[in-house]
Amino acid sequence: MARANSKKKSEQSLEQTLWAAADKLRGNQEPGEYKHVVLGLVFLKYISDRFEERRTQITSELSNDGIKPERFGEFLESRDEYTSHNVFWVPNDARWESIQSRAKLPGIGEDIDKAMDSIEKENPSLRGVLPRNYSRDGLDKRRLGELVDLIGSIGFSSSDDHGSDDVLGRVYEYFLGQFAGKETGKDAGAFYTPRSVVKTLVAMLEPFKGRVYDPCCGSGGMFVQSAEFVKAHGGKGTDISVYGQEFSDTTWKLARMNLAIRGIEADLGKKSADSFTEDMHPDLRADFVIANPPFNVSDWWSPVLADDPRWVYGTPPQGNANFAWVQHFLYHLAPNGTAGFVLANGSLSSKTGGEGDIRQKLVDDDKVDCIVTMPDKLFYNTGISVSLWFVSKGRHGNGHRTREKEVLFIDARNLGYLESRSRRALSDVDIDKIAGTYHAWRNHDGGYHDEAGFAKAATLAEIKKNGYVLTPGRYVGIEEAEADDEPIDQKIQLLTKELYAEFDRGRKLEDEVRLRLKGLQS
Repeated sequence: MARANSKKKSEQSLEQTLWAAADKLRGNQEPGEYKHVVLGLVFLKYISDRFEERRTQITSELSNDGIKPERFGEFLESRDEYTSHNVFWVPNDARWESIQSRAKLPGIGEDIDKAMDSIEKENPSLRGVLPRNYSRDGLDKRRLGELVDLIGSIGFSSSDDHGSDDVLGRVYEYFLGQFAGKETGKDAGAFYTPRSVVKTLVAMLEPFKGRVYDPCCGSGGMFVQSAEFVKAHGGKGTDISVYGQEFSDTTWKLARMNLAIRGIEADLGKKSADSFTEDMHPDLRADFVIANPPFNVSDWWSPVLADDPRWVYGTPPQGNANFAWVQHFLYHLAPNGTAGFVLANGSLSSKTGGEGDIRQKLVDDDKVDCIVTMPDKLFYNTGISVSLWFVSKGRHGNGHRTREKEVLFIDARNLGYLESRSRRALSDVDIDKIAGTYHAWRNHDGGYHDEAGFAKAATLAEIKKNGYVLTPGRYVGIEEAEADDEPIDQKIQLLTKELYAEFDRGRKLEDEVRLRLKGLQS
């Protein structure tokens, strides 16, 4: 156990050390731009390391098969020997050894751009994905060369001390999170959902097997965590099929790289596009929808959406996309599918533009499964308080028994810990408590009980009485105070004694001050 903890500490140190060094080399680059510089190089180093690892394996296999060394070349340069093992083919001038050998030369930016070009040409699945413009005037080539040397010092093959897909993925994810924290502006952090939020959604949905869909997938964190969940529970990567879409072109490319690093095959559409006006998966009916749509988007509407078949519960207001997303998720659910997603807390009570009517119809039609209010300060660059929504078409997806005419409310605002002065996260214990409560309720196995101040299973009649407001605080009540068995007369006697002691201490302090003042006057 001690060895495992030591290994984890080492990996965390690797992530932090890499970030500190890379951020120091940023110079005058804005985080939003520098993000693509760093993550593109990390990706290039990763696929090059895996290529060289496969190359070594081929040499060993040839030797064991008794093939003469002079024939090694034809096998070592055979694309099929790599692609058949899910390894990207890396042309000679794009291999990391070649790049790093020219790191100190003024043309390093052009060399990297050419490497990205040649890799895309040789690997159709990466076409149009890798970042370019390393040769631009505004990027300091000396710093770029130092960054190449820094990333070159880390091995990402499975034989390296801190190699493996898992560690590389964590480095990548750590960098995504750090960049999200540094960017400013309305879209800052939009490509990244904090890990503890994603883990909570996945732990509650339990996407063991089936089609997983995220129509606003950012950098792909929901898919990564879903795949990790399946693996952690003894499943295989092929147990889930991944479908996604992303509006921002640069973020869509980030997602493609992020998933490629993890070996996750995903259909993210042929390009970046708006999920409302250009749905890349119109016929998809997913077993799980898991998403963190942009909060309170006001400029989403298009006249072509006026009579859209997705608006089963009412046309969403043109000034806020929240309930457009909710209905988009439901539309894409399979008959017994379940969706878990993040929305701003305003969606729980707003009546603007008909939102209250849509919410009422969702509740009356028994589509709302569970609402969880989350702690504040979870997200990068926004103080908006959020909730997790869970909606189901059959209310018995994923093998659960039916929970009809009831909504589970969980108030998790008091959970979590401050991982920095400005940011909060949920611990694994917190996540287990939230998810465990939800599963006990859904499973109908007798393990669920209302907990004052935390959880309440409310009937539709109770929700109607509250005007269809879905704020958990209205339902869970106040946490009971701890029992105090000390007799009241003893408590009064003890408090009186402490108060008199404070009076005595005050008088002594006053006498001391008077004495000192007198000494100053004499």
